[in-house]
Amino acid sequence: MPHNASRHLAEGPRVGIRHFTYEDGAEFTARARESKDLHHPWLFPPDSAQAYEAYAARLIEDRTKAGFLLCEKDAGGADGDSIAGFVNINNIVEGGFLSGALGYGAFAHAAGRGLMREGLDLVVRYAFGPMRLHRLEINVQPGNFASIALARACGFHLEGFSPRMLYIDGAWRDHQRWAITAETVTSG
Repeated sequence: MPHNASRHLAEGPRVGIRHFTYEDGAEFTARARESKDLHHPWLFPPDSAQAYEAYAARLIEDRTKAGFLLCEKDAGGADGDSIAGFVNINNIVEGGFLSGALGYGAFAHAAGRGLMREGLDLVVRYAFGPMRLHRLEINVQPGNFASIALARACGFHLEGFSPRMLYIDGAWRDHQRWAITAETVTSG
């Protein structure tokens, strides 16, 4: 077993997921800078040490958020892994709702290799298992075909359309709402 296996919250054949740490800043920001063309105009992950520290702090310290790094196993990073992407669960609501909203991104070196699908599946199962959530939602801009394909491939269902929902890249953007529930994953 690789020495880094204990760091993973869940593993698939090629990907393990783990929480963000402050020590991941250098690799994460380097990957973000390498991936600017891939991400624009859909998302803008932190690409400087200062921005990463604030971003990671929110994911680490805020109970309404949970951040997961998708790590390609045995890919030559500092601990044997290489950060391939990330999935964040935002706006976690407890009580009768038990839900969260997902945001995610692949890094350029990992794009198109199926690592995001494997990692998103792991995060969904972790959210419905140890986190005990009931519903997850993805809000995606209609022109982001790769993100829509990933949501569909992971079992999310289109629920609706929200005009001018989120402020991204200087404007209020329309979004499609995709969702999945725990019953869908456990019964399907």
